[in-house]
Amino acid sequence: MRFSERNGFKPIKEQLQIENIDIDLKNSIWSLFLESYLKKIEQYNYNSNENKLLKYCYELWLNFFKIPIDKAPVYSSSGRTYVNEEVFFKFIRDFFFSNSTMWYEIYDLIEYSSKYFTPETIITFNKIFEREKSAYRFIDNKIIAITSKEEIEEIEEAIAGNTIFNSVNDHLKAATNILSEKNNPIYRNSIKESISAVESLCKIYTNNDKATLGETLSILEKNNQLHPALKKSISSLYGYASDGAGIRHGLKEDDIVIDFHEAKFILVVCVSFINYLKSKMI
Repeated sequence: MRFSERNGFKPIKEQLQIENIDIDLKNSIWSLFLESYLKKIEQYNYNSNENKLLKYCYELWLNFFKIPIDKAPVYSSSGRTYVNEEVFFKFIRDFFFSNSTMWYEIYDLIEYSSKYFTPETIITFNKIFEREKSAYRFIDNKIIAITSKEEIEEIEEAIAGNTIFNSVNDHLKAATNILSEKNNPIYRNSIKESISAVESLCKIYTNNDKATLGETLSILEKNNQLHPALKKSISSLYGYASDGAGIRHGLKEDDIVIDFHEAKFILVVCVSFINYLKSKMI
């Protein structure tokens, strides 16, 4: 993990690739697109009378790029129409890597082309998205956000602020750093850090270094700042995250495997409670 990410200088929305595509992700998407689709459809043309590349080229010019069809890189020979493959590939690559191409336009192109992808290619794209911490995945040939802008803003709000919350911020930064780690992240440790952030704030809120979440919730309820049903749901979720799946204790054979989605869910829940509790301290 880079210094800027580890120390919180790089925004979380960039670390988790929301509304952003860094060069590693862009290169990986392009390489898979080129090798698993463009080159294969090119090879198919040499072994078949069906010119799939021509069909794809026309579709892009007419329906995706919406460029006049007479500008398409095609030519006629012996009564047949062919794609000028060198020009076609260069055009696609230039679009892909142009500074004027927005991050979402790359996803647009991949999603538009996905109707021609094999199931294996879709699976590989999702593996790349996961590896590079993209906030998006292919679901039913649509690229869907799995991490919302609102969730990221909630996390960034929790981390920002008064220095009295430094201990809370340190735990939250550690939790998000683990989520954004690309090489063998241990998501269980992200949950531990999320829980520790909540515990740190409880100690600040109660002015008691030994305070627990339960004691904090009881104070909120007593002051009519927390509905009993909400108190119960927070306690139950915290109890699962704190004691389940080897989070607090050593791993056992029957412990469930913690993945990115579960760790992110616990982080977002903990952050929401932290922001809520901070609002009661103002």
